Amino acid sequence: MIVRDLQDARESDRLVQANGWDSTRLLLAGDDMGFSFHITRIHENTSHVFHYKHHFESVFCISGEGTIEELDSGTVHQIRPGVMYALDLNDRHRLSAKSEMVMACCFNPPVTGQEVHRADGSYAPVGEDA
Repeated sequence: MIVRDLQDARESDRLVQANGWDSTRLLLAGDDMGFSFHITRIHENTSHVFHYKHHFESVFCISGEGTIEELDSGTVHQIRPGVMYALDLNDRHRLSAKSEMVMACCFNPPVTGQEVHRADGSYAPVGEDA
């Protein structure tokens, strides 16, 4: 059984910080669960383009409000507590926060915790250096 405390994880190398967001990786590839699980905070009044070409992601909004825009179609969806979205087609998207958003996120395949976003908003495929 794996048991981790969010606050303890935030005070360790499991906290990944970037410009306008941070993500606490509670489960990683090394945990051998087949997915990774993160609590991600998107800072207020920020906007980020992501394109997980090599990963599927599902996200559940715990708190805060914002939007997610499907960049290929221009469709915009409101994000608020209780809303889930899944990037089932490796969707290129823009996530914008009106207020700080706290999100629970799952990635498949799981991330290692060492990834960095490439210029196009993606992570490298599993097994390839970032």
